[in-house]
Amino acid sequence: MRHLIDPLDFTQQEISTLLDLADRIHDDPAAYQEVARHKKLATLFYEPSTRTRLSFEAAMLNLGGHVLGFPSENVSSASKGESVADTIRVVSCYADIVAMRHPKEGAPMIASMRSPVPIINAGDGGHNHPTQTLADLLTIQREKGSFENLTIGMCGDLKFGRTVHSLIHAMRRYKGVKFILISPEELKVPEYIIQELDHEGIPYEETTSLEDAMPSLDILYMTRVQQERFFNEADYVRLKDSYILNPDKLETAKKDLCIMHPLPRVNEISVAVDDDPRACYFKQVLNGKYIRI
Repeated sequence: MRHLIDPLDFTQQEISTLLDLADRIHDDPAAYQEVARHKKLATLFYEPSTRTRLSFEAAMLNLGGHVLGFPSENVSSASKGESVADTIRVVSCYADIVAMRHPKEGAPMIASMRSPVPIINAGDGGHNHPTQTLADLLTIQREKGSFENLTIGMCGDLKFGRTVHSLIHAMRRYKGVKFILISPEELKVPEYIIQELDHEGIPYEETTSLEDAMPSLDILYMTRVQQERFFNEADYVRLKDSYILNPDKLETAKKDLCIMHPLPRVNEISVAVDDDPRACYFKQVLNGKYIRI
């Protein structure tokens, strides 16, 4: 039995195998519609979610399985004070596999230490979101054809953005990758990630200007400034519209730029960009379902 807590829990070869399988499912979903018949997935979401929770549920239903669980902490026994460890031991009596989202970093890891069934981390605080990372990798593979020799711009909330942290961890394994980290000073990527990039000799730049970075990017990964991560409302209001991608800002971008976003978006990508052929964020959503299948 294995758990998926961190994107680095899988080797590069295992990730390649998973992505190839997701491609086959994408091309022939009917061939897999009975694979999980009579199996049950529990979705334990201590934090609100639309895409991730529904994507897990759709994936299990597409495999012929069943779903049970709760959509927020206040409708679970956590509201009565039950610990994650106790919850997981109870839920494992009812389900064959568990997808867990939690606002506290490390909660899925704690659950995995007590669970007799596999745990999938569906996002833990500002730490990791491995299945989103796999969806991102599938999108990059389908759009760019390779993970090597890419310049990747990460823009927005790089401090709390767990999708950013996870994707950096995954992409730093590939040759010729360079990161351009675009954020306000207050939302820079955590120092431990910078130390890892320095230690491994992976090239990166930190900047506050999206316009300056745009011409060199192969991938632009936009993120929203997450109100739920702020303790100070004034700081959120001041920073929430730091970067807004619109057609004018794309005039200097490469013709084959891949624009990604884990969603939900607020104001950081204008709806006028949606019809641009370089916009890949709704493709990411569909890829998320196939990778979770």
